[in-house]
Amino acid sequence: MRENDLLIVNEIFFSIQGESSHAGKTCAFVRLTYCNLRCTYCDTEYAFYEGKGLSVDEIINRINQFPTELVEITGGEPLLQKNVHKLIRRLLDSGKTVLIETGGSLDIKVVDPRAILIYDIKCPDSGMHAQNLWRNLNFLKTSDEVKFVISSRSDYQWARDILRQYQLDAKHTVLFSPVWGKLSPKELADWILHDGLRVRLQLQLHKLVWGAEARGV
Repeated sequence: MRENDLLIVNEIFFSIQGESSHAGKTCAFVRLTYCNLRCTYCDTEYAFYEGKGLSVDEIINRINQFPTELVEITGGEPLLQKNVHKLIRRLLDSGKTVLIETGGSLDIKVVDPRAILIYDIKCPDSGMHAQNLWRNLNFLKTSDEVKFVISSRSDYQWARDILRQYQLDAKHTVLFSPVWGKLSPKELADWILHDGLRVRLQLQLHKLVWGAEARGV
């Protein structure tokens, strides 16, 4: 196994896409190991360190066993591993639709423009909002989606102001997602309706189906 082909992989699985405008579709997931952020509400801490080395070919062979053309690469923070770009390119060249969940703290210019970014802008209650790399907003494509994970009323107001400041809803699908178990979807929905925001309320569909503690879904 060549080092320039190697990725540290936490898990590969077949499930229902639970977030983004692709929610509800069957999807192959590749969860990569390591993350440079420590969000207060993180639900995948097991991906910080757990994982094993797999070659790009091995990963693609696993993915091709699943009956879907939609692939999501997530983490952790998938852009931390430089060989992820080889995997992304190979998947796109084979005709797959590739979603990439990124925490917004790393440079996105290097990502293949055919991929779709689910770009997570960190709100203050995450404890990581100082890590937001704001210049990345200049490189988002119209096909990319912008996500805010919201813990509180103050998080919501902050996200609303960022949305308006950068006019994100004019260029992208914008997702407002309540932190599971901390902010009720009804409360967030009421705020969105009151302010007339052009955003999509996002619930974590996989948690509604299989429960908050289930892995590999």
